[in-house]
Amino acid sequence: MPYRRLPNTDIARLKALKSAMAAGVEIPPFKLAFSQSTFQKLRNFYTSFEQMMHQQKASFISQSAKSKELGIITRKAKLYISHFYQVLNFAIMRGEIMPAARKFYGLRENDSRLPNLNSEKNIIFWGDKLIKGEAERILKGGNQITNPTAAVVKVRYDLFIEAIYYQKMLQKTTAYATDKISAMRAEADNIILSVWNEVEVTFDILPEEARRNKAEKYGVVYIFRPNERYELQPSEVTKEQETEEFISEAEMEKTGLQQDRKDILEHEKSEKQLNEELQYSILFTKN
Repeated sequence: MPYRRLPNTDIARLKALKSAMAAGVEIPPFKLAFSQSTFQKLRNFYTSFEQMMHQQKASFISQSAKSKELGIITRKAKLYISHFYQVLNFAIMRGEIMPAARKFYGLRENDSRLPNLNSEKNIIFWGDKLIKGEAERILKGGNQITNPTAAVVKVRYDLFIEAIYYQKMLQKTTAYATDKISAMRAEADNIILSVWNEVEVTFDILPEEARRNKAEKYGVVYIFRPNERYELQPSEVTKEQETEEFISEAEMEKTGLQQDRKDILEHEKSEKQLNEELQYSILFTKN
């Protein structure tokens, strides 16, 4: 005998609520298998829950799309900042700029190592030091560093800051929708449980298969055990496919975090290779 299974994912919850809503709208009140008071609770709740699911999906898709773009912008910003500090070191080696000039950029006077740019925080810190330090050094009579100039670096830095800000906003929007959905789950489960219980009580006098068929039209889900055969009806397949328009909790966790992690690792690998090349150039020049 099949057993009833309540939804345990947000997509399944929305599907159950949607089926009950459709029945409540299409079936006259005197024929409806659950009470009008339950239907009223369902109607008041369903729209808000569905809207939050749509908001979560839209924010997550935008966040994922912008993640790749942010990776490209981040790499460019790191590249220009690194190159500026490399040129500064070369100018000091040639005697064109005094070692004490490093202090303008937040560096120790005799430390030729390039700043660590392997985090957003470090890029923001050293980019800001570079832009302000170069302006202050020039103001005190220093010659402008070129290839790249601080102005060119600032263009890339500002693009990075803007992209970071926008990505944080998307993350906050996604987190807000996710938190709201999480807070609504208990109420969703209570409404679904009420609908299903009332539906099963209404059809309790019918034979088992007829009772199950009637209840399934209201969204009640029955699971057959391995030794029981049951073919999924075409209409049920369609309903299952409809839910694919939303983002599952597992997909949010897996797709978003793994992709972000992949981008970060790729950028760190490229930056490490770049830093090794720059350090080699500095050592080679010293020799």
